[in-house]
Amino acid sequence: MGNPIPKVLVSGSYDLLHGGHVVFFETAAQYGLLHVCVGTDANILALKGKPTRFTESERLYMVRSIKHVHHAGLSTGTGMLDFEPDLRELRPDVFVVNEDGHTEGKRALCESVGVKYVVLPRVPKPGLPPRSSSGLKKAIAEEARLENQKLDATPPYRICLAGGWMDQPFVSKFAPGSCVVFQIEPDRTFNDRSGMATSTRKLWQRIYAQKLFDTQPLELARLLFGWENPPGTKYVSGSQDAIGLTMPGINRLWYDGDYWPTRIDSCLDEDTIRWLERSLKLVELFERPTGYDPLLDQRMNQENVARLGDAGTRCWEAILARDIRALGKSLTDTHRAWAEILPLTTNAAIDKELDSYSDRSHGRITSGCGGGYIILATEDEIPNGFSVRIRR
Repeated sequence: MGNPIPKVLVSGSYDLLHGGHVVFFETAAQYGLLHVCVGTDANILALKGKPTRFTESERLYMVRSIKHVHHAGLSTGTGMLDFEPDLRELRPDVFVVNEDGHTEGKRALCESVGVKYVVLPRVPKPGLPPRSSSGLKKAIAEEARLENQKLDATPPYRICLAGGWMDQPFVSKFAPGSCVVFQIEPDRTFNDRSGMATSTRKLWQRIYAQKLFDTQPLELARLLFGWENPPGTKYVSGSQDAIGLTMPGINRLWYDGDYWPTRIDSCLDEDTIRWLERSLKLVELFERPTGYDPLLDQRMNQENVARLGDAGTRCWEAILARDIRALGKSLTDTHRAWAEILPLTTNAAIDKELDSYSDRSHGRITSGCGGGYIILATEDEIPNGFSVRIRR
């Protein structure tokens, strides 16, 4: 009868299983039948202060799937020597570590129970690049950093939800009122000439290119507003475009006859933001035509401008109360007020499209005068509709 095959034990977390692990198993298995102790989720969390990327069940499944492994199980101990109870029970002939995993505590334990202690150099399989868990974690962290940097360097879009045009002094001089705006993440490319502040956003991209990321949002808004409206500008772009692009969360701007709001109220409450994200659906309509000018017909008076400003105020109050019916009414009332003060902001085709959603929404408006996107306050799924993410 021949000599029994030696038993070999290794241990580790094997969270990011890679080629370096496989060649380690392959080399360790040359000493005998390979047994693997896989660290538990709870012990790794206690040691490293953060959870594993893969659960212990997944990690154990992957290790058992490697042909060089004779048996694998979860370590039954705790701490750095979580494999100790398993080593004492199995009584292997050899315990193997790689040079990165060597500790004097492991060596002392093996010597105390008469187990040969072997330290393997970290050598990649011929023809394959060297791999390590620490190296992979650094690479993943760097990729995440670069991706976040890329996202941060992409300006958001802006939606004016209600009270639009109140940021123009020729409007708010008749009556003060509110305008509600918020940033949205650039998850898609929105059409130009759609009321999404795309022309202001293009200037905003130039500001981003100058690495002005650490400037305070409101200071950036003033810079952007001034850049877009140099002295002598015929049609001054409203400040709600610049503020909407730079201020995070949901913002209520109060205008009273000037280009800049006299008060800005902001909401960064996560539950409220999530509610608004769920409550709005956008549907692509059409771009406003080239050369379109909604200012050719103006019918301002105190009464109809007051209705516009009041719609913006009620929109803000509806958001804070998370009242979708009141939110929808404020959108519809804003659109109607636009038609009163600037009749060219809408037309029969736009009104027909908006009315087609009357039974599927609590209210609706376009993203800008003359076209753009339909914005619906609704709990329903809307064909071809999409949601937006508000930038925090």
